Amino acid sequence: MPRRAAAHTGRRASVLAALAVTALSATGTPAAAATAAHLPATRADGRHTMNQAFVQAAGRFDVPRDLLAAVGYGETHLDGHTGQPSQANGYGVMHLASNPANRSLEKAAAITGEPLSRLRRDTAANILGGAAVLRSYADRLGLDGDERDDIGAWYPAVAQYSGTTGRAATRYADTVYAFLTHGFAATVPGGEQVSVTARPVAPKKGAHSATVAPEKRSLPATAGRGPITPSPSALWVPADAHNFTVGRTAKIDKVIIHVTQGSYTGSIKWFQDPTAEVSAHYVVRSSDGQITQTVRDSDTAYHAKEANASALGIEHEGYIDDPSWFTDTMYRASAALTGALCDKYGIPKDRAHIIGHSEAPGTDHTDPGRYWDWNRYMGFVEGDSSSGNDGSNGSSTSGSSDGLGFASYPLLQSGASGAQVTAVQQLLNTQGFAAGAADGSFGAATLSAVKAYQTTHGLPAGGIVGPKTWTALLSAGSTPTLRQGDSGADVKRLQRSLTAALGTTVDAVGNFGPVTAKAVRAYQTRQGLAVTGIVSSNTWAALHAGR
Repeated sequence: MPRRAAAHTGRRASVLAALAVTALSATGTPAAAATAAHLPATRADGRHTMNQAFVQAAGRFDVPRDLLAAVGYGETHLDGHTGQPSQANGYGVMHLASNPANRSLEKAAAITGEPLSRLRRDTAANILGGAAVLRSYADRLGLDGDERDDIGAWYPAVAQYSGTTGRAATRYADTVYAFLTHGFAATVPGGEQVSVTARPVAPKKGAHSATVAPEKRSLPATAGRGPITPSPSALWVPADAHNFTVGRTAKIDKVIIHVTQGSYTGSIKWFQDPTAEVSAHYVVRSSDGQITQTVRDSDTAYHAKEANASALGIEHEGYIDDPSWFTDTMYRASAALTGALCDKYGIPKDRAHIIGHSEAPGTDHTDPGRYWDWNRYMGFVEGDSSSGNDGSNGSSTSGSSDGLGFASYPLLQSGASGAQVTAVQQLLNTQGFAAGAADGSFGAATLSAVKAYQTTHGLPAGGIVGPKTWTALLSAGSTPTLRQGDSGADVKRLQRSLTAALGTTVDAVGNFGPVTAKAVRAYQTRQGLAVTGIVSSNTWAALHAGR
């Protein structure tokens, strides 16, 4: 959804205009404020490199460079979008926000002395502003110099940077620390690569440790009009009452696909702001397909003007001009939700009834944009998982009888629940790491087992189950030579581990066909192995190491 509210924009515009000229008095400002003189040196063409900006901003405000980069990556994938604001009126790589609920842009201006216009549009200034805001939160928490050297000690400051509180803030910080645990590499506008190397992290959550339990899925006080959502794994974070209308004036007959033009957490927070006058029924996260519902299906969200009364709106984290946000996991999770909604409300599963925001009547919006793959999405909605299937029997990984096969393997951490957690517990117990009962609840015993497993296998021991840990767990076992035409349990084990390692579904049907061969070659290329399409001891060794 582009940044303007879908229903009413006047009051929001006036509020934001007022904020834009109001400098925020900094709380917990670092002792020495930065100025333009402290911005990074320029390249020969007069432009700052982003790597320089992160290094120098981190040094100026004594913020770990990789932490600063991970926050920026979680907010924007390190794309400042040429100074254009997000849906929540956030700017630049660090998403410095100027709205009634989050005034980090004004805070950055007060601390650094940089004008608002420069913080919005200049990447180096924006990164400096982000570092300043993070440092102010660290000062407020009382972190001294030695504590600031401990990347884990910054967890509460990162949670505060989210601009929200409670479980939403905790999940935001968990995502940033997952990026630190597993590392990332991003090619930013202009072609420069910015990366963070994977490492063990031990976040010191403090008060946030009590907020990681899964949300209770009890109905709101107005219960009685059906379940909140057909997705039992969805979270419930209600939008402010000013941002939707209770009830409907028309029958639900369509699903509208949106893109947030901002981050998952930022969009959910914006829907909670009474001045936003905008909302959607669901928001889907890019990295792992996590779904949050913010408005009940039976109520009218403000997301598509003339279509609001008859439509369900699903927002997808990301920006319409950056296809990196549209992950396989997001497509599949969203399509499963859309399919369930269509089944529940009798909506035909076709493009006349599942439409983009740009196709809604009376709209001036352009999302989900040209990078949204409608053919792929509709195939998933209709139950076609063939993007990874070798065509043997059309079965989906999600239907495996042993509970280990899934279309994707998301990040899991303490407090998570569901079938994937059960699979992790089963794998850990089978391999001699006591995870407790395989009950689908990621509690203390499972966390201890995950950390022990990661330490034993030389993986980042942060207790978060990400691609590396999934790959090692799923591939564990013997190392037979496998090639196209083979079949059996070892092929199924290979297909599951490739799904985890590549982040693209290779359906675990147990038959080694051309799709599996292609995935093997892609994995071998990524790992610098001989690209044969044949799985021998070297390929198994890389999978066992979680590579």
